[in-house]
Amino acid sequence: MAWQVPVSETWIPSAAYLLGSIPFGVVLTKMLGRGDVRKSGSGNIGAANVVRVAGPAAGILTLVLDAAKGAAAVLLAERYTNSSATWMTLAGLAALVGHCFPVWLRFKGGKGVATALGVFMALSPLAALAALTLFVLVVAYWRYVSLGSIFAAAAMPMLIYFLWAPHHAPPLIVTAGTFAASALIVWKHDANIQRLVQGHEPKLSFAKRKPAE
Repeated sequence: MAWQVPVSETWIPSAAYLLGSIPFGVVLTKMLGRGDVRKSGSGNIGAANVVRVAGPAAGILTLVLDAAKGAAAVLLAERYTNSSATWMTLAGLAALVGHCFPVWLRFKGGKGVATALGVFMALSPLAALAALTLFVLVVAYWRYVSLGSIFAAAAMPMLIYFLWAPHHAPPLIVTAGTFAASALIVWKHDANIQRLVQGHEPKLSFAKRKPAE
């Protein structure tokens, strides 16, 4: 059965969680002398807030690193479980949970968008690219990063279903894991959704903020 794998491989979700919990946004902004990103802008540790606090280059690097840790978690599981869809999905979810609830930051992390992108780039590149395209289109038109993230996350279950493989639906564990990841990301954007409804959500800006005195 797809759910049965050797017990010796149960360390993978823990390793994936620890990998996902590395707060690159916090590390980079401090290294650049911009202080604690959690105390500036929106307070989020993700790439969008890093752009606001430390500029586009730091934000792009945060995006790449956050996505890389998600992909690395899935590829780690692929390497050590003979490409088990079950463990690859569980590793991806563990990395996503690690980013959203990192032990190093008292379980107060980011919203998981970039990390999820990396996870799905490793699981289903076509679906991930389609979600990324949707994200870019929404952000380019409305200039709300949160809105693009919500659209992409909400669309991912459908995209993964249709783009998993030609004429083949994904395994049940992948479908369930995708719904779980999508729900987590949308839930993490609850405050953004409220601000969008109220018209108070900040739009994307590449203007670098001055560091706090």
